[in-house]
Amino acid sequence: MTATTDGSPGALPPRATSASDIRTEPTPAAAGPAGVRDAAAHAMRRATEFLLAAQDAQGWWKGDLETNVTMDAEDLLLRRFLGIEDHGTTQAAALFIRGEQREDGTWASFYGGPGELSTTIEAYVALRLAGDAPEDPHMARAAAWIRGQGGIAAARVFTRIWLALFGWWKWDDLPELPPELIWFPRWAPLNIYDFGCWARQTIVPLTVVSAKRPVRPAPFALDELHTDPRRPRPARPRAGLASWDGVFQRLDRALHAYRRVAPRRLRGAAMNSAARWIIERQENDGCWGGIQPPAVYSVIALYLLGYDLDHPVMREGLASLDRFAVWREDGARMIEACQSPVWDTCLATIALADAGVPADHPQLVRAADWMLGEEIVRPGDWAVKRPGLPPGGWAFEFHNDNYPDIDDTAEVVLALRRVEHHDPERVEKAIGRGVRWNLGMQSRNGAWGAFDVDNTSPLPNRLPFCDFGEVIDPPSADVTAHVVEMLAVEGLAHDPRTRRGIEWLLAEQEENGSWFGRWGVNYVYGTGSVVPALAAAGLPGSHPAIRRAVTWLETVQNDDGGWGEDLRSYRDAAGWGGRGVSTASQTAWALLALLAAGERDSRAVERGIAWLARTQLADGSWDEPYFTGTGFPWDFSINYHLYRQVFPLTALGRYVNGEPFAAPRHSSRRAH
Repeated sequence: MTATTDGSPGALPPRATSASDIRTEPTPAAAGPAGVRDAAAHAMRRATEFLLAAQDAQGWWKGDLETNVTMDAEDLLLRRFLGIEDHGTTQAAALFIRGEQREDGTWASFYGGPGELSTTIEAYVALRLAGDAPEDPHMARAAAWIRGQGGIAAARVFTRIWLALFGWWKWDDLPELPPELIWFPRWAPLNIYDFGCWARQTIVPLTVVSAKRPVRPAPFALDELHTDPRRPRPARPRAGLASWDGVFQRLDRALHAYRRVAPRRLRGAAMNSAARWIIERQENDGCWGGIQPPAVYSVIALYLLGYDLDHPVMREGLASLDRFAVWREDGARMIEACQSPVWDTCLATIALADAGVPADHPQLVRAADWMLGEEIVRPGDWAVKRPGLPPGGWAFEFHNDNYPDIDDTAEVVLALRRVEHHDPERVEKAIGRGVRWNLGMQSRNGAWGAFDVDNTSPLPNRLPFCDFGEVIDPPSADVTAHVVEMLAVEGLAHDPRTRRGIEWLLAEQEENGSWFGRWGVNYVYGTGSVVPALAAAGLPGSHPAIRRAVTWLETVQNDDGGWGEDLRSYRDAAGWGGRGVSTASQTAWALLALLAAGERDSRAVERGIAWLARTQLADGSWDEPYFTGTGFPWDFSINYHLYRQVFPLTALGRYVNGEPFAAPRHSSRRAH
C-alpha cells in the first residue's frame, strides 16, 4: 500500500508500462542452469511491474518507514501535554499499540527482538491515557515485566523526561541540560556542533524544556511501574573520579547547582537564543529536520516559551506531525519517525534501470525531474565546518534543506546517471554540484559520515543525558562506499580523494572479511555496499579484500539459499554477525557483492537468486517483517517497506543484465 504525502492511503497510479516493454539483455548460456536464469527473468519482470505501479504521479516513491511504538506513544503524550488530544486519534493509536504487544506483555524495538524496557513503559503509559485499566490482563502483564526489569528508575533518560512532563518523575532526578549550551563556540568541547545533526536538533529544544521543568498533573499515578512505590528513585552508585563517567557525573551535579543560582536574565537570553535557533531551522513544511523527535521537542519548547498553538510556527509544526501518520485498513494509526522519498526514489530508479527499463522511459524521466527539483541549493548546518563549500546535495526526506545527506547525494547522482533526460545540461550541472559537495564533505581520515564532517568527538556519548543511541556522526563504511562508487562512476576513481576513501575502506575490513554496516543491518549491508564500490573503482575480483568478502558471504549463506542478519549482531558480532532468518533485502545485498566480485556463475549466487524467485509473492513483491535498517544500531531500528522491493530487483537485474558499472561511462570527467 502506498500513502499520500499526508499519510493517508493513496491509490496507485495506472501502470505506464507492461512487462513486454522492459528490455533485458540476452543471458549467455554459461550463466548457470537455465531454470535459474528463467526464474530470475520472470521474477524481475513481475517485480518491475510492481515497482512501476507504486510510483506517485509526481515521480517519487515512498514506502512506509516502520520503527516502534515509542513514536505513537510520544505522539499521544504530546497531544495530552498540549491539550489537543481527540478521542478518534487516541483510540486509533491505542489500537496500533495494542496490536504490537507480545504475549509476555512487552513491546520490542524491532520485529522478533526481545522486550525493551523503555519502549514497554511508554506504550503502557499511552494505553493508560487511552483508557486501558491497569488490571486488564495485557496491562498487568506489562506492568509485572516492567517491575521485573527495575521499573521506571531503570528506563532511559528520554522516557523519564516524558514522565516528568506529567509529574510521574522528578526533574531533579534527571540530568541537567542548560540552555546556555547554545552559546558555546565551535571550538569549545560539547558545543552543539559536536553532536550529530539528529541529536543537535533534539538537544537544543530540550535545553529549554530542562530549564522550564513543566509539569501537567497526570490523571493517575504509576505506582504499579515502580519496584517499590515508597522509594521510586533508588540512589545510583557513583562512578570513580578517575573515570569519564565519574567526571561527567560530577559535572552534572555542578550544573544542577548552577541552575539554582543562574541569573534569570542570562538564562532567559539563552532560551531566546535557542528559540531563534529552532525557528530558523523550521522547514517549509513546518517540520524540523524531516524527523519526528526533533519536531515534537521543538513544539514543546516553543510552547513553553509562550508561542500559542495558533502561532504560524506552531500551527505548521503540528500540521507537519500529522503527516507522519499512516492510517491502516483496520483503523489503526501508525506514526513514522521519518519519511524517505528521496532515498526510496533514487534506489527505485537504479533498480528499474538495472532491470532493463529504458533510460528514457517516462516514469524514469519523471523520477529524475522530481529528484532534480529536490536538490538543496542553500547552505545548512554542514556549512559551520565547511563555510566555503557551495551547496549541492540531497536530503532523505521531502523537506530537510538544513541537513542534506551525503549518502542520498551519492545515490541520487548514481540514479540520475541512469536516466536519459530531455535536459541533459540541467542534469550535468546538478550532478556536478552534487559531486563537488560530496568531495567537500570528506573527513580528515579520508572517509565520509552521513551529514557532517569530522563529527567524531568522544565527549557527547559520555554525557549522562545521552544514554540512548548514537549522538555523533563518524564516517562509516557504507556511506563511504556509496560515495566511492559514485566518484568511480563519475570517472574519479584515480582522484587522490577517492583513493583515500578506498584506502580507508580496505583498512576497515573485519578480520573475517566483512564490513560493519552503520545504516543497515549489519555486516551483510556493509559488505554489500563496499564490494560493489571497490569493484567500480577498479579493484579486480581477485583482490585479497574482495576474496575475503566473498568467502565470508559464502560462509554465512543460509541453508535455504538466502541471507539474513539479526540486529543482535550489533551487540554480539561473534554470535550473530551475518546470521539470521533470510530476508529479501539482505539476500539482495549479499548478491550485489558477489555479482560485483565476478561470482555470477557461482553456486552461492544461483542459490541466492533461486531464493528470491521462490519467495516472491504473486503481486511481484516480497514479504519482509524483519527490520533491516537502522537509525541507531540496536537502539533504534527501521523496517523500510520499500527495501524488500528495490534491492531484490536490483540484484535480479544485475544477474540477468550484467553489472551496470563494469566499465564506467564517464571516465573522461575531470575532478570537481
